Amino acid sequence: ANVDNLTTLMISNIDDDRIEVRSKIEESLKKLIKETLVQKNGEIYIFLTNEEQEINNAINNESVEMGEIIGEASTVIFEEIYTEKKYRYSSRYLFPFNQKVDDRFFKGNQSNDIGVTVITPYGGDYADSALRLLSAQESSVIVKLPNDSTFLDEITESIKIYKFLNKNASGARGSFDSIRRAKEDERIEKKDRIRIFIEDALKNADIYVNGDKVQTNSKEISTRINEALGKLVASVYHKLSYIDTAMSETDIRSMFKNNGQQLTLDGTKTTKNELALHDVNDYIALNTQRHMKTSMKSILERFLKAPYGFVEADVQWLVAKLFKDGEIAMFVNNEAVTLLSKSEEEIIRYLTRKEFNEKLMTEKRVKANEKQKKSVREVMKELFNVTSASDDDDTIMKSFFGYASNLKNDLEKLEIHYSTQPAYPGKQVVASGKKLMAEVLQMKYSNEFFTGIDLKKDDYLDFAEDYEPLKKFFAGEQKDIFDKALKLMTIYDDSKTFIVDSDIEKVVDEVKAILKKSNPYGDIFRLPDLLEKFTNLYGRLLDKMMKPIEVAIQDARKRVFDELEGKQCHDKLKDRFIALFSEINEKAA
Repeated sequence: ANVDNLTTLMISNIDDDRIEVRSKIEESLKKLIKETLVQKNGEIYIFLTNEEQEINNAINNESVEMGEIIGEASTVIFEEIYTEKKYRYSSRYLFPFNQKVDDRFFKGNQSNDIGVTVITPYGGDYADSALRLLSAQESSVIVKLPNDSTFLDEITESIKIYKFLNKNASGARGSFDSIRRAKEDERIEKKDRIRIFIEDALKNADIYVNGDKVQTNSKEISTRINEALGKLVASVYHKLSYIDTAMSETDIRSMFKNNGQQLTLDGTKTTKNELALHDVNDYIALNTQRHMKTSMKSILERFLKAPYGFVEADVQWLVAKLFKDGEIAMFVNNEAVTLLSKSEEEIIRYLTRKEFNEKLMTEKRVKANEKQKKSVREVMKELFNVTSASDDDDTIMKSFFGYASNLKNDLEKLEIHYSTQPAYPGKQVVASGKKLMAEVLQMKYSNEFFTGIDLKKDDYLDFAEDYEPLKKFFAGEQKDIFDKALKLMTIYDDSKTFIVDSDIEKVVDEVKAILKKSNPYGDIFRLPDLLEKFTNLYGRLLDKMMKPIEVAIQDARKRVFDELEGKQCHDKLKDRFIALFSEINEKAA
């Protein structure tokens, strides 16, 4: 019978308090169970015979360690209910996680970067703040089960029955044997209930990750835990996003046939997995500074773990890319590996085969030589009017980039002038300078930078020489003088069909010769006098040409109004003709 049935049987008066009666029955049943006179199987209580009492006494006397109870709970949780062994971030990235129940690892010690820890009622009474702190400290998803130890009690009883049955596997006779078989059935029923109880506990568990309590409407166990694991992976492996393009051995082979870069729509070059390359490069460089070479094994161990979580193919491509770009040098058995000394196939084998993980060593390439540094300093002095006091390659490069970026911005501002007035001088100078600045600002590595500046030193110095007067042109009054000259030449061109004057044409030829020069800056000082001369000559010519025109207009006006005089339409057309002749006079003037 169950407690409800027994309560109903024990009520003898309608005025009896059912709750009080039930409580007394439950207390009594606990005493009877303790005396092994009654056995509880699920919600059912069974009174025992003498033989059953004897067996139950023997079962209760079996000792059970805490580790056995937690181990059985772990098996049910991780082998039957939540069977995932790795979190699937994507088809390429699968992250194994530690499995713990209370403070015990499931199936031996585990050393993964992340984990799932289930805390049972036996694991301690944690406050909400403590669980938040624990989830952050352990880099684990903390699953706190409700404070109901029913499934743990069932596990304990199941283990005791199992131990008893194993000890008494033979020799049982008669009714004792039937009781033993009943115990085997009871144990099977308990295992089913244990799974149901644990599933229910997991569905109602509180889940913590990254110091926060996970809020979810889902009751599906795998969904709840996987959602938390997703948040944990995003936090622990926060540099996984550095791999923006998945690579393979095929990509390594392709890389050795081209420069590994791709063009964007604006024609600039981009590098795949740039942030990841930067971190691998820094790691190798740091070891080189410590006078140590870095093995492929060490690189793999570092970047396969948190905060990266890369796969081997990622790391192999990154090292190959750095080698191909000249950022690092490689050695096998202390012998330098170069594209001249080894075939592409040999190099790819060194990078991708496990047998070479410990043999393949790397180090940062040698820095810029004095000739390259001297070229950079000379360009900075002539182009930016500064002198670099530092001898550090990265510092010089950073300083150069700062000035180059500012100059590129200045050149882009100057380009606006040419969009409104293409006749301004120096358009090609601005374009070439902007191209030089864009090229240098695209450089990512110091060896590329120093080599590039050294090779194009003359181009930079030529630009510096051409840019100085151009800059003064737009900053000073020369531009205003040039604008005035362009305006007056436009007026002349619009009216030159009607003008025949050798003096004006001579002045115009001189002005236009200056305007058309690619470097007119040294002659612009002559323009004010030439423009004044042009204005005077042009004005006198117009005055001279205006006199017969004015006479003709007046004659025409007189004829029109004479003809109009005495006509019926006189009053109607008079004002209109007056306005028309006024307009003609204005245009002629």
